[in-house]
Amino acid sequence: MMPSVKDNARIVAAAKADPNAQPMTKEQLDAFVPISVARGRPKSENKKLLLSIRHSVEVVEYFRSTGDGWQARMGSVLRQYVSQHVSCSNAT
Repeated sequence: MMPSVKDNARIVAAAKADPNAQPMTKEQLDAFVPISVARGRPKSENKKLLLSIRHSVEVVEYFRSTGDGWQARMGSVLRQYVSQHVSCSNAT
Protein backbone atom coordinates (compact mmCIF):
# COMPACT_ATOMS: atom_id res chain seq x y z
CA MET A 1 0.00 0.00 0.00
CA MET A 2 1.35 3.40 -0.98
CA PRO A 3 1.70 6.04 1.76
CA SER A 4 -0.67 8.97 1.64
CA VAL A 5 0.61 12.34 0.41
CA LYS A 6 0.79 13.52 4.02
CA ASP A 7 2.67 10.40 5.17
CA ASN A 8 5.02 10.67 2.22
CA ALA A 9 5.81 14.29 3.10
CA ARG A 10 6.68 13.23 6.67
CA ILE A 11 8.90 10.41 5.39
CA VAL A 12 10.73 12.75 2.99
CA ALA A 13 11.16 15.39 5.74
CA ALA A 14 12.56 12.77 8.16
CA ALA A 15 14.97 11.47 5.53
CA LYS A 16 16.20 15.00 4.70
CA ALA A 17 16.74 15.69 8.41
CA ASP A 18 18.88 12.55 8.84
CA PRO A 19 22.57 13.50 8.38
CA ASN A 20 23.32 9.92 7.25
CA ALA A 21 20.64 9.99 4.54
CA GLN A 22 21.56 13.11 2.57
CA PRO A 23 21.28 13.10 -1.22
CA MET A 24 24.48 12.18 -3.00
CA THR A 25 26.55 14.92 -4.57
CA LYS A 26 27.28 15.00 -8.30
CA GLU A 27 30.87 13.94 -7.53
CA GLN A 28 29.64 10.92 -5.57
CA LEU A 29 27.24 9.92 -8.34
CA ASP A 30 29.95 10.35 -11.00
CA ALA A 31 32.25 8.06 -8.99
CA PHE A 32 29.87 5.12 -9.41
CA VAL A 33 31.15 2.32 -11.64
CA PRO A 34 28.70 0.18 -13.63
CA ILE A 35 28.37 -3.27 -12.09
CA SER A 36 29.35 -4.87 -15.39
CA VAL A 37 32.77 -3.19 -15.08
CA ALA A 38 33.29 -3.94 -11.38
CA ARG A 39 32.21 -7.57 -11.61
CA GLY A 40 34.63 -10.49 -11.28
CA ARG A 41 38.32 -10.75 -10.52
CA PRO A 42 40.76 -8.21 -11.89
CA LYS A 43 42.34 -9.23 -15.18
CA SER A 44 45.66 -10.99 -14.65
CA GLU A 45 48.82 -10.04 -16.50
CA ASN A 46 49.55 -13.78 -16.71
CA LYS A 47 46.69 -15.08 -18.79
CA LYS A 48 45.74 -18.70 -18.33
CA LEU A 49 44.04 -21.18 -20.59
CA LEU A 50 41.01 -23.03 -19.25
CA LEU A 51 41.13 -26.71 -20.16
CA SER A 52 40.11 -30.10 -18.90
CA ILE A 53 42.93 -32.54 -18.16
CA ARG A 54 43.20 -35.87 -16.39
CA HIS A 55 46.01 -36.55 -13.92
CA SER A 56 46.78 -39.70 -12.00
CA VAL A 57 45.09 -40.06 -8.64
CA GLU A 58 48.47 -40.09 -6.87
CA VAL A 59 49.52 -36.76 -8.39
CA VAL A 60 46.24 -35.02 -7.54
CA GLU A 61 46.13 -36.46 -4.02
CA TYR A 62 49.70 -35.34 -3.37
CA PHE A 63 49.10 -31.75 -4.46
CA ARG A 64 45.72 -31.54 -2.69
CA SER A 65 47.38 -32.77 0.52
CA THR A 66 49.62 -29.67 0.44
CA GLY A 67 46.59 -27.47 1.22
CA ASP A 68 45.09 -24.35 -0.30
CA GLY A 69 46.84 -23.16 -3.42
CA TRP A 70 47.62 -26.69 -4.57
CA GLN A 71 46.65 -25.92 -8.18
CA ALA A 72 49.06 -22.97 -8.28
CA ARG A 73 51.83 -25.18 -6.87
CA MET A 74 51.06 -27.82 -9.48
CA GLY A 75 51.27 -25.16 -12.20
CA SER A 76 54.57 -23.94 -10.76
CA VAL A 77 56.06 -27.45 -10.94
CA LEU A 78 54.91 -27.79 -14.55
CA ARG A 79 56.35 -24.35 -15.48
CA GLN A 80 59.67 -25.33 -13.85
CA TYR A 81 59.71 -28.59 -15.84
CA VAL A 82 59.02 -26.72 -19.07
CA SER A 83 61.72 -24.11 -18.44
CA GLN A 84 64.29 -26.83 -17.73
CA HIS A 85 63.38 -28.80 -20.82
CA VAL A 86 63.15 -25.81 -23.14
CA SER A 87 66.68 -24.78 -22.19
CA CYS A 88 67.88 -28.38 -22.68
CA SER A 89 66.31 -28.69 -26.13
CA ASN A 90 67.82 -25.34 -27.18
CA ALA A 91 71.30 -26.55 -26.17
CA THR A 92 71.23 -29.50 -28.60
